[in-house]
Amino acid sequence: MNKWLVLAATISLATATATATAAKGDATAGKTKSATCAGCHGADGGSVNPEWPNLAGQHAKYIAKQLADFKAGKDRSNPTMAGMVAALSKQDMADLAAYFSSLPRKVGSADKSLVAAGEKIYRGGNPATGVAACIGCHGPTGSGNPAANFPALSGQHAKYVENQLHAFKSGQRKNDAGKMMRNIAGKLSEDEIKAVASYVQGLH
Repeated sequence: MNKWLVLAATISLATATATATAAKGDATAGKTKSATCAGCHGADGGSVNPEWPNLAGQHAKYIAKQLADFKAGKDRSNPTMAGMVAALSKQDMADLAAYFSSLPRKVGSADKSLVAAGEKIYRGGNPATGVAACIGCHGPTGSGNPAANFPALSGQHAKYVENQLHAFKSGQRKNDAGKMMRNIAGKLSEDEIKAVASYVQGLH
């Protein structure tokens, strides 16, 4: 079996076990608490700046984990987010995650000149350089895998995806289980990063 599929299955089981006792989110409470998030991520979960992620329709467990990681500041750091999450409790994070995950996911469009190259990487990877296909973890329509805590990518801003791939590639961001994203991004060329980031923006 493909080593990435084995790792994904292992991570899925570990994640399910670890989150069994996690706080249960309340979307209604999360909507009230989201007022401070709206300035960057939009009241409808659609960010006004392509450097910031769309949160609408993202998996709740994934959102909660990112908030916790920003608060810990060890494996994922951002000065703005550090200030925003400093006072959040686990329940606050769960409520916010439940709210944003309940919103309709945004649909974007890809740069037509990059679709072919982006689709090639997303669906087939690059065997010559050892890049695994994105579809294995993020699904054929970019909906991700909530059980394994792999995020939805469909409709996400290309610029944001590009920035995160660069962060994984450089090791600045290291909150990926089993170094999966760091290993993959480290083998992507700049052209491949731009193409696949654009492709997922239009994927749905």
